Amino acid sequence: MDRKMVNFIKEQYPPGTRIRLNSMEDPYHPILPGTEGEVDFVDNEGQIFMKWDNGRTLPLIPGEDSFTVLPPKLTTLKLYMPLTADLYERNEYGEFDDSSTLLEGSELRGYQDQITAALVKNRMPEEAERGIMHWYDEADSVDRKVRSAVFIVEERDRQLWGVAECRVAGKLSDTEMDTLKEFITGQASDGWCEGFEQREISVDDGGELYVHFWNSDEWSIQTEQELFSPKLAEGLPELCFSTLPGTGELICIKRGESGYYHSDWNTNDPTHNREIADYNNERLGVTPAQEKAMKTGSMFGWNIPGADPKVYEQNGLKMGGMTLG
Repeated sequence: MDRKMVNFIKEQYPPGTRIRLNSMEDPYHPILPGTEGEVDFVDNEGQIFMKWDNGRTLPLIPGEDSFTVLPPKLTTLKLYMPLTADLYERNEYGEFDDSSTLLEGSELRGYQDQITAALVKNRMPEEAERGIMHWYDEADSVDRKVRSAVFIVEERDRQLWGVAECRVAGKLSDTEMDTLKEFITGQASDGWCEGFEQREISVDDGGELYVHFWNSDEWSIQTEQELFSPKLAEGLPELCFSTLPGTGELICIKRGESGYYHSDWNTNDPTHNREIADYNNERLGVTPAQEKAMKTGSMFGWNIPGADPKVYEQNGLKMGGMTLG
């Protein structure tokens, strides 16, 4: 394949492109029709190397294999920031005091419904489709990938947080994430939220609340992973293989996703499936402790202690009477 055609294929199928396989001409170990995955990279021969959802990596050959490009898979990205508010209460004469009481996240939990209603009311008609991304003025990859972003509030760890809830097509690079955070920071400090913090929110007992998504003291904007699960991002692989308890079926697990994917390499022999899982995990650099943590996270949630591989490294792969199976 000549260089121009290879470059064309690279432009048509950038990393992260979602694809569904219709048929594959590989005579030995083809991927099953209907399997979905995403493009990893295109090599200099024009082969499209894939990260299939079932854990396989067999490449596609344009012109020989039949496949369909899927619309980008939208995922929810939440950017968290500390929330504060000024509460003005009425005095004995029914008038508002000149001074306010500063409330922080833990004290704002009881006002979540009132703040949410005020946020929705503050949205403009032109923001109906894309939220504050309507005001993003750069025609770049962030504009293409981040389909919408709205400000909401959410209770986590007994605190009420300000959140920019984004719907994203594909994955953001580190540079794109930094650009998005910079834009959201501007909207929180001088843009959308500057107007919102001037809107009074009526609360119980006739008081008024003025909510701030921005404050200059130790303010930060962080992803859910960065704020609530920093250790898990460092300790878990992107993908691992395992077997189901009871049936011994061969499966693969993706970090951060609930449940599992069936593997095309599954056999009717649980012992052989375990050998396949061990072989592939070793090839991927996945330790037994990481596999156990991935298995626990996929079943019970990624923010629990059992989703941290260090738990099993310290306890010899045993926890709660369970051993790695």
